[in-house]
Amino acid sequence: MVMSITSCFQIGLEGEYLGLDKVSNANSSLWNSGVLPINQSLIWYQTKFVTPKGNGPLSLNLGSMGKGQAWVNGQSIGRYWPGYLAPSTGCTDNCDYRGSYDASKCLKNCGQPSQTLYHVPRSWVHSGENLLVLHEEIGGDPSKISIFSRTSVEICSHVSESDLPPVDAWESTMRDNTVPFSEVRLTCERGWRISSIDFASFGNAEGECGKFRQGICHAENTIEVVREVCIGRESCSIPLSNALFGDPCPGLLKSLAVEALCRM
Repeated sequence: MVMSITSCFQIGLEGEYLGLDKVSNANSSLWNSGVLPINQSLIWYQTKFVTPKGNGPLSLNLGSMGKGQAWVNGQSIGRYWPGYLAPSTGCTDNCDYRGSYDASKCLKNCGQPSQTLYHVPRSWVHSGENLLVLHEEIGGDPSKISIFSRTSVEICSHVSESDLPPVDAWESTMRDNTVPFSEVRLTCERGWRISSIDFASFGNAEGECGKFRQGICHAENTIEVVREVCIGRESCSIPLSNALFGDPCPGLLKSLAVEALCRM
């Protein structure tokens, strides 16, 4: 015999229905204060924070949380999921992209969260106290949440004499009947400027961005030349030219590696 059964399911979260994410309910009796629950699933949290000074982008560090959704002053910044971890094995300190490529090549950050920083638009916050509300689904430690402003960013480039020059360089040199050079091009975000050159070497520098080191071939005037061209600019271009740097090692294929810092 087939029985007729009627089922009823609630759609959404009761906390959303009650408006726990709204600024108007920040002082509601629905909220309890006291000992902060940690590593508890399906729980709502709220706190107040003061906006970091400056005009740089804002980020919430939710690395101590598991999975859920966050609201700032009633605006949802979307879902977070730091509890989703990359596989713990497969990474290597030595990376070489040459040859055939596959998904397991040059893996980094094994065992780390897929994402910990979440953008908060500055237009959503104001001076004084701001409201942060979280709905945590699997458990975390909200006492370790932080918000900060990015005031600088590192950029870098490593170009070889064997690399092709940019397309627009070919267009201009064809008009002048000259041969274009390969170029290092550095660009900050709009409104930011290159404030310092932390590394520069014309020769055979080794390593990768953030970890460059001089090779046995190095033009001593490299950093002075790059600083002269780039400091104070939003973007700059440096040709790989012996006329600009001199030739520190005749007959050897050279490259230009540069690390710079952008600030607002």
